[in-house]
Amino acid sequence: MKVGFIGLGLMGSSMALNLRKAGYAVTVSDLRRDAATAHLAAGCTWADDAKKTAEASDVVFTSLPGPKEVEAVALAPNGLLAGMKKGMAYFDLSTNSPTVVRRLYDVFAKEGRSLLDSPVSGGPSGAKSGKLALWIGGDRAVFDSHKKVLDAIGDQVAYIGPIGAGSVAKLVHNMAGYAVQTALAEVFTLGVKAGVDPLPLFAAVRQGAIGRARTFDRLGDQFLQGKFEVPAFALKLAHKDVTLATELARELGVPMRLSALVHAEMTEGMNRGWANWDSRSPMQLQTERAGVKIAAPAEEIKNILDKG
Repeated sequence: MKVGFIGLGLMGSSMALNLRKAGYAVTVSDLRRDAATAHLAAGCTWADDAKKTAEASDVVFTSLPGPKEVEAVALAPNGLLAGMKKGMAYFDLSTNSPTVVRRLYDVFAKEGRSLLDSPVSGGPSGAKSGKLALWIGGDRAVFDSHKKVLDAIGDQVAYIGPIGAGSVAKLVHNMAGYAVQTALAEVFTLGVKAGVDPLPLFAAVRQGAIGRARTFDRLGDQFLQGKFEVPAFALKLAHKDVTLATELARELGVPMRLSALVHAEMTEGMNRGWANWDSRSPMQLQTERAGVKIAAPAEEIKNILDKG
């Protein structure tokens, strides 16, 4: 099976390389040719655009920033649809809008091509190691016939349901994480404002029922240290995910007060110039409002974590 892969960013680069390591003939494309240096060295082939990528492939994947880029790559005159053969499948690994992928699905289906939304979860390290979850929405038979190539990308590949189901699952997953971080900032500033030092407060709550599930452990990375400048996942990308989730809620008439608040918090962070900081950087907005400063020493945080 010949595989086409478009989008060699932080996630896509590693996923494409893993497909090559699994023995597939891989044709790659990106806006920047230098993004493919490692891929060409590994034996991949370069294509100048999406159409040429599709023409050289039996199945194609995209890993792109968001809906706008996916739609452009899919439908441009030199895009995927123009180059795909009848019966061919396209898996979009991006975090996308369910509304957009459903609309694109109809366009592709009318031309005898298959589109499946296939967002991933596991971050850059998971993309590199292959320890990724893939949540697939689309035609079950197409998923089943491509399961082997999907397994070359991630170790937890799951069919979720009809087209859009994968994207909904990804937005639910991401929205939960972003909502929790906002709630944690709120409750911790309450505790500190009430006179409890953040370190013993942290040490206490992490041994409670929720804490034993390690819900609070990642607070030590940035929030407790008051350091957000080096991103594990950039705020601008998290803001995009939350935008997609809240848009979906409005489309379905689902009230999401906390999610709207999360979006507002992230928007304020973006307006502060934190777009390239970590996605948790808006947590410091709550510390400002509460009038407290949380900046615990990293070594002392480590000592608490090491106690298990």
